[in-house]
Amino acid sequence: MRRLRTGVTAALGTVLATLAVPVPAAAQDIEETLPIYSYQDAIREDVFVEAPMDSDKDGKPDRIAIQIIRPKETNSGLKTPVVMEPSPYYKAPGTAQAPYGFRNWYDEFFVPRGYTVIEAEMQGTSRSGGCPTTGDAEDTLSIKSVVDWLNGRVKGFYANGSSAVATWSTGAVGLSGVSYNGTLPNAVASTGVDGLKTIIPIAAISSWYDYTRDQGIGYQGGWGSRYPEYLANYVASSAAKTRCAAFIKSLGDNAGDNTWDYTPFWAERDYKPNADKVKASVLLVHGMEDWNVKLRNGVAWWNLLQKHNVPRKIWLHRGAHIDPVSARPDEWKRVVHRWMDHWLFGMNNGIMDEPMADIQRPNGSWETHRSWPDAGARDVRLNFGPAGSGVAGTLQAARPAASTQTFTDNRTQTEATAMANYAAAAPNRLVYVTPALAQQTRMSGTPKVNVTVRSNTASAPLTALLVDYGPGTAFTAQDMSPEELINQECTLSDIEQKTGCAEPYAARAEAVTATVITRGAIDLKNRSSLTTGSALVPGQTYTASWELHGKDYVVPAGHRIGLVLMANDRSYISTDTAAGALTVSLDGSSLDIPVVGGRVG
Repeated sequence: MRRLRTGVTAALGTVLATLAVPVPAAAQDIEETLPIYSYQDAIREDVFVEAPMDSDKDGKPDRIAIQIIRPKETNSGLKTPVVMEPSPYYKAPGTAQAPYGFRNWYDEFFVPRGYTVIEAEMQGTSRSGGCPTTGDAEDTLSIKSVVDWLNGRVKGFYANGSSAVATWSTGAVGLSGVSYNGTLPNAVASTGVDGLKTIIPIAAISSWYDYTRDQGIGYQGGWGSRYPEYLANYVASSAAKTRCAAFIKSLGDNAGDNTWDYTPFWAERDYKPNADKVKASVLLVHGMEDWNVKLRNGVAWWNLLQKHNVPRKIWLHRGAHIDPVSARPDEWKRVVHRWMDHWLFGMNNGIMDEPMADIQRPNGSWETHRSWPDAGARDVRLNFGPAGSGVAGTLQAARPAASTQTFTDNRTQTEATAMANYAAAAPNRLVYVTPALAQQTRMSGTPKVNVTVRSNTASAPLTALLVDYGPGTAFTAQDMSPEELINQECTLSDIEQKTGCAEPYAARAEAVTATVITRGAIDLKNRSSLTTGSALVPGQTYTASWELHGKDYVVPAGHRIGLVLMANDRSYISTDTAAGALTVSLDGSSLDIPVVGGRVG
């Protein structure tokens, strides 16, 4: 009976879509739209929407090119909602001005189900006028204008100059995309524009500062070197490269790479302060191993949406910078279909009654949860504690007595080296570990590190790695007496390499796995403010707190939670050549972890 009802009501829904949208109240138990319209016969057309801006200062409003595909029945009275993917990437860099065309799955899936699908070309890219601005207001306005056109608020034109009016549009719009294509939906939603009913930001930016910098220091590679200029040049059309050359160069000039402070330039590219304007529902997707658009962008946006009671769902997958359709295609299409039916057609299909969060585990399995971060998560404070002479520190509930530990920056040190052999002291890192966990511990949310520290130089980055250590046993010379070594005719090196050494010592030297759970860095000059850095006074003690990138992670029983402190991390942040030695006061330093159940181990 359930299956029969689904088919009948879904067909009714698509018939009703030809009459009026939203779906009348009497029919709002309809469950899904069905593919009853011809994709092959669909109308394909290009329109140029007039945006109320002149980003290239040529004295004329910028015109934004859009490609449209809609059911042929829209020429005879059918009104449809719109699924739109905005992008600066619809022209391959260095090619002619011909757009890519519809290459995602949205058109073939949604057009037969009574939707119009649009690809909108951001200003200064592909066939659109204007200059690309790397996240500034003009980026946002170029796509907002398309939403306005679909609601009859701005003008549109065909290539021959004749007027284009979206008489077939219901005005209900959903924006979706990955990376920059998902960032534009965040930006447009932050304007509160009428008609935008939902967004699906995937691996998307909520703050361009957070995309390029981590709390006062640039990320490694191109992110820390004139990045806004680089990206604008990358996406710009051939014409825009010429007419916008001076402006694009100014993006690099104004980025402030000499300080990496949060300046007005970056404030203009931060959508978070306008989260209170968001009226659209949000289905947010982010990869927990995405170190391109790092998870802070998704988590910070999500937390603000929660604060402002925005209707929302979240997918956190174990992949990197990807579209979930490549990782979980059938389920992803099912969810997006029902999401769009609910928010654009007004169908009561139960999508908002399903669990809020879908979370993928390292083995590929998926879990659903009623909230994220988990409602049962509580911050647990683990204090830095000392251990025996010459070995690592501990993470403990009790506050330790006053003591210090010192390490010296090594600009060539890798994360793998810094995490290795946690039980041994090392000159270029500090490490603190819990005892082996008696039971699995689930972290859900954003960890934070708090340190009391002094530097022997005026400049110092500080990087923290939250590490899952297991399942082996770390081994040091302190674990074995000289007599034991002699009796087995083994050297420490032999034991660690598991060669020339009999049991039980080889087993005791089983290699420990070290997995980075998450990481985060701060430039200590920005310990008090991201907008204004202040140099350190060598030898003076400071306190600093900084967030790592949020995550949902389960540490298995028998493993240990570790925190590794290093200065420069060449694979993560830009190198500070002035960094020297750092001394950490254990009695004023700690790690806060959001743990489901409020107990570690």
